[in-house]
Amino acid sequence: MKRSSDRILTTHVGSLPRPDALDDAFDARSQNEAAYQRELKRSVAEVVQLQIQNGVDIPNDGEFGKSSWTGYVNERLGGYDPRTIEPGQTALAQGKDRAQFAEFYAEATRKGNLWYRPDSRLRAPATPAAPVRMVATQPVTYTGQAAIQQDIANFKAALEGTGIDEAFMPVVAPASIEPGRANEHYATEEEYVFAIAEAMREEYEAITNAGFLLQIDDAWVPAMWDRADASLSLADYLKRCELRMDALNHALRNIPEARIRYHICWGSWHGPHATDIPMKDLAPLMLKVKAQAYVFEAANVRHEHEYHVWEEVKLPEGKIVIPGVVSHATNVLEHPELVSERLQRVARLVGKENVMGGTDCGLGGRVHPQLGWAKLKVLAEGAALATQALKRG
Repeated sequence: MKRSSDRILTTHVGSLPRPDALDDAFDARSQNEAAYQRELKRSVAEVVQLQIQNGVDIPNDGEFGKSSWTGYVNERLGGYDPRTIEPGQTALAQGKDRAQFAEFYAEATRKGNLWYRPDSRLRAPATPAAPVRMVATQPVTYTGQAAIQQDIANFKAALEGTGIDEAFMPVVAPASIEPGRANEHYATEEEYVFAIAEAMREEYEAITNAGFLLQIDDAWVPAMWDRADASLSLADYLKRCELRMDALNHALRNIPEARIRYHICWGSWHGPHATDIPMKDLAPLMLKVKAQAYVFEAANVRHEHEYHVWEEVKLPEGKIVIPGVVSHATNVLEHPELVSERLQRVARLVGKENVMGGTDCGLGGRVHPQLGWAKLKVLAEGAALATQALKRG
């Protein structure tokens, strides 16, 4: 994995703004699969070029081959049956933050303000489809071999001739697949989580075998604390998470550590996040995951101060941190000097060669596309300023 030896390198978390043409082709996919595949390949090629133009050193495919960061596995895992549930039973509709700020969440949900949606996506059907929960009723298996190979082929084609020699593909962690997917087949929670991990191992290994870095997205590890029963102690919650880290490491057993990035965040909806679990409690747990690089939120106003954690937690030798230095949580465009300051803070604690500039979360579906690309450009500008400042000492 590249390091910031000569200059501070830049990357991001994963999701990037999707073209309307791709969403339209996806909506019509059942009528014209070939047209969808053509548009998907074209869109991936375009998003790679846009990342290069905006100064991203280590790009990805924008996650364009997925329906969502975790929902895509519904098409790639076997053993599940869909069950209709009430809207209030979904994981996103619950939590301490929602209870504490019920009036805000009621208004934001009604207006659709918890996420960014372009005008073309605001047209809701007269009768919305009822939400469903996937239930494991048989052994969990991986069935997405053709889909992941298509994602890989599209990304390889997009990278041809660009000069990019390192790129990543994000995938979802077992612990972030589990929420909203009930178990009616396995005897224990541990058996269920390890079964998910073993199934997803095929996707993880396919990506690294193709020559890409693997990024494991695990937003639900921090975010489930907000949904946890109030009687559950922090120690017991972290112990629960540790079991899921063990399952993930089991799935990663055949992949070199230097090919793996691990990403956590506190959920990217536009809410107060007053009940987020502190980074000081998460950092030691995060470092137990078999990965060389760790990607996390560090730019939004709820978590920016937490760079101080690296004064107490020692980054193991050879590891890399990728703090978010531009955020999806605000439409305000960060100044390059602020991005530089954020990078310098961390670099002075862990060493500049152990830091890359990143984003708090995916920028697709969180801010307007024009702002998303502007934030990536500012990220590159701030990294260049940080490089010069660190050279001066």
